[in-house]
Amino acid sequence: MNELQEMKSHHEKLTIKLENLRTKLAPFKAALECPEVIAQGREREAREQYNEQKREFDSLDLEILTLSRRIYRRENLVNQESLMAGYIESMTTWKSDEEELQEKRCSISTRLEQVRQQAHDDMAKARQAETEAATAYAQAVAWGDVDGEKTANIDAEKAAKKLCTATEQNRRQQLIITALEQELIAINKHISEAREEYEVIEKKAARLAYTVLEEKWNEAAKALLDVGGKLWAAQRLTNQESLALYKLNIPEQGENFWSWTSSDLVERSYKHSLQDVLAM
Repeated sequence: MNELQEMKSHHEKLTIKLENLRTKLAPFKAALECPEVIAQGREREAREQYNEQKREFDSLDLEILTLSRRIYRRENLVNQESLMAGYIESMTTWKSDEEELQEKRCSISTRLEQVRQQAHDDMAKARQAETEAATAYAQAVAWGDVDGEKTANIDAEKAAKKLCTATEQNRRQQLIITALEQELIAINKHISEAREEYEVIEKKAARLAYTVLEEKWNEAAKALLDVGGKLWAAQRLTNQESLALYKLNIPEQGENFWSWTSSDLVERSYKHSLQDVLAM
C-alpha cells in the first residue's frame, strides 16, 4: 500500500469514528435542552459533558478536513498530466464555442439592423407617396385643374393601397424583428455561460499548475540544500566560514508551513565525507 492509499484508508477510519462521535454527541446536546435537567440544576454538568465531547468531535473533524485536502492535493499531483490535458481541451472547446456564438451574434445583429432599416424605409416611402398625392390633389383643386384633380385622386388611392400594404408588411417585419431580438438575447446568454465555464476551468487549471509548481519549488530547494550541505562540509574542512549561509531561509510550499534554514545545511554537511566533497 502506497502513501496515498494509506492516507485514504486512514481517512475512511477517521470518518467512521467521527460518525460514531456524532451519534454519541446527540444525547449530550439533547440533555442541554431537557427541562428536567434544567429543573434539577444539572445544566452546568450537562454542558461540561457536551463541551468535552464536542471538543473531541471538532478536533477530529478538523483532522479529517486537513487530511482530505492533503489527499486531494496528492491525487492532483499523481494525475496532473491527464487533468491538465483535460482542462486545456475543455478550455479550447469553450473558447471555440464562444467564438462560434460571437459569429452568430454578429450575423443576427447585422440582419436585425437590416430588417429594422427596411421596415423604416418602406413605411417612410409609403407615407411620403400618400402625402405627395394628397398635396397634388389639393393643388389641382386650388387651381381648378379638373384633369389634374382626377389624376391626383387616382394617385392618392394608389398611395393609400400601398400604405395599407406597407403597414401589413411592417407588421410582419416587426414580428421578425422581435424574433431576432429574442434570438440575440438567447445567444448572449449562451456566450455568458461559455465564458463562465471557461473561467471555472481556467481557475482549476491555474490551481493545478500552482500545486505542481509548489512541488517543483520544493524539489529545487532540496537540490539546493544538498549542494549547500556539501558546501558547508567543504567550509568546515577548509576552516572557512560564510556568514551568508547562516541567513538561509527557504520557505517550503504546499502542505507544510515551515522553512529550511542553515541548521538543515549543517545536518546535511555531516552526511558528506571528504570523497563526497571532492566529487563535487
